[in-house]
Amino acid sequence: MTERVAAPGGIHKTDVVIIGAGPIGLFAVFELGLLDLKSHLIDILDRPGGQCTELYPEKPIYDIPGLVEVTGQGLTDRLMDQIKPFGATLHVGQMAESLEKAGEGWRITTDAGTQIEARVVVVAAGGGSFTPKKPPIPGIESYENTSVFYAVRKMDRFRDKIVVIAGGGDSALDWALNLQPIAKRLVLVHHRDGFRAAPDSVNKMRALVAEGKMEFHVASIKSLRGAEGKLQGVVLNNKERGDYEIPGEMLLPFFGLTMKLGPVANFGINLHENLIPVDTSKFESNVPGLFAIGDINTYPGKLKLILSGFHEGALMAQQAFRYCRPNEKLRFQYTTSSSSLQKKLGVA
Repeated sequence: MTERVAAPGGIHKTDVVIIGAGPIGLFAVFELGLLDLKSHLIDILDRPGGQCTELYPEKPIYDIPGLVEVTGQGLTDRLMDQIKPFGATLHVGQMAESLEKAGEGWRITTDAGTQIEARVVVVAAGGGSFTPKKPPIPGIESYENTSVFYAVRKMDRFRDKIVVIAGGGDSALDWALNLQPIAKRLVLVHHRDGFRAAPDSVNKMRALVAEGKMEFHVASIKSLRGAEGKLQGVVLNNKERGDYEIPGEMLLPFFGLTMKLGPVANFGINLHENLIPVDTSKFESNVPGLFAIGDINTYPGKLKLILSGFHEGALMAQQAFRYCRPNEKLRFQYTTSSSSLQKKLGVA
């Protein structure tokens, strides 16, 4: 078996519908599949992977157990391979628009007219739909997707270029460190000499600056200079120097993301600051049969880590089985010792 991408429209029936096809939603397919539960996934993006493939497909991730280093796209590819035995159905490029009761389960309808009936709904939509916060620079739109980018999808695009990165968070520092070895010249710009990034990343950046391998300017970006979408210079401003220009062929502004929960907010779920409160035994919301895993949920001690979402998906699947198979006994098994589970995975 393998996953398949369904055409928009039509009526489908399954055990579980998962809203969000990022790493947490994909791993939930695996945990549900071990219990013989079938899944359909809905995602507004045109491919699985969520933020990992949309925002940092080539950025290294270091805190996935057992993987010393993996990129966002690499992690997605591995998860897609892992869920192949379970034949999940993908509904990509669609937004979950409405949710209503249908018998003992739910009917979810997308903005493309697709209807999916399922006993259980799992919201794994990260922080909701997201768009980058654009800096208030006059005329920046004319450079977008040519010289100005809000995400790095292919590092090679920036090879041998003069790259200016603006921002003081993890994304800005991480990409400064990752692009510095391949850029002709790399400049980091932030409005203050303080950062919201991991201390280790800040220390590495400062060491590169001290060695003359990259530049750091405490300044704000005032304007851009270029023609026909091709950037030539970036005008900066600070108190000491006023306005001054530095060369720049590529600009990466990392000013954060605007998160919108979207139609999920109208599903009748209790919300707390646009997050879904859940219990920590099964990660169910206040609505029976409606679960939330990953960054979209909240509970005491919550850590917004991929590995935390994997754990949440495993416990969610146990309760989902009880809804979908109320007359069957749930038997907990280990993949290392259960021949029946190994057959499902195609390794027995």
